Amino acid sequence: MKNGNSLVIQTISILAFGCILVVLSGCAFGLQPLPDTVQEEINDGVDHGMDGVIVCVNRPDEIKLYAAGWKNREHQIPADPNALFKIASISKLYIAATTTRLVADGKLLLDKTLAEYIPEISGNIEFADQITLKMVLKHRSGILDYSSQPETAGEKFDDYLSFAARIYGKSAVFRPNKKYGYSNTNYLLIGEIIDRTLAYSHHTYLRDELLRPLGLSNTYNVPGEVELEDVMSGYIKGWEADVKDWEFPLPGGSMIATAEDVSIFLRALIDGTLFSPEEQDIYTSVYPYEHTGWLPGYTSIARYHPDIDAVVVQFVNTSGKEIYWL
Repeated sequence: MKNGNSLVIQTISILAFGCILVVLSGCAFGLQPLPDTVQEEINDGVDHGMDGVIVCVNRPDEIKLYAAGWKNREHQIPADPNALFKIASISKLYIAATTTRLVADGKLLLDKTLAEYIPEISGNIEFADQITLKMVLKHRSGILDYSSQPETAGEKFDDYLSFAARIYGKSAVFRPNKKYGYSNTNYLLIGEIIDRTLAYSHHTYLRDELLRPLGLSNTYNVPGEVELEDVMSGYIKGWEADVKDWEFPLPGGSMIATAEDVSIFLRALIDGTLFSPEEQDIYTSVYPYEHTGWLPGYTSIARYHPDIDAVVVQFVNTSGKEIYWL
């Protein structure tokens, strides 16, 4: 039987292999014999094309951080395990948790439809009168993903719905609740729903209700809340420039955090620290306890491994050429 450390290294190897497949479209890394330490494993990742790697292993009795490569390649600044990172769609865990709290408090209803929450989209998004909040949370709405649509000349985004307008009038991918189909538009619309329900920004609610009680002072809602120099640089394969200053402020993909903060949030989400039993049941019914993230220059994984009782978070500041969120 493998000991705990070997299982951690194996876990990192699997995660790293997945990230490198995304970044390099296939290579032999991950198929080699396992090194003896987590640090050696992520060093191998850098040797195989990652610019920088941060890993956090959160176990009940300790949190360990590892880093390799560059925080900033141009200035030769080494990777910092405590650096802020664009966590992309890992943000959806936080939006789902926020929605869960509001449902438990009776402020939102899972069976209420999009048309009821946002009346003006009724004639613009197909089946808006049949798609419930629960379907949107679970990616079972059938709504087209805005990130799959090309930008148009003169496109302006003054608010969330002006961005959602990119998919207005287009056919649904499938009828509501017929199957699963990941769509960033779902969480864009949830952000709009929460803001309307609260009559103020969901950023404030998330910070006050979920982040502060957990002591997560290194987690931020949008890039504008942080100093850019504190954020790990991001690189696209085949493109020399740092893309750290590319902003993505939309719900479900905008958040910035340290690996340790993400690991603490995910463990609290899983072990009942964050939620009441009622809230835990609601969350379990609408969203998983793990996520990947992808933005230009940034790939990430946050996952719980019950066999070693460890939350493992991996950040890589390198992505492929695809420009979309995952």
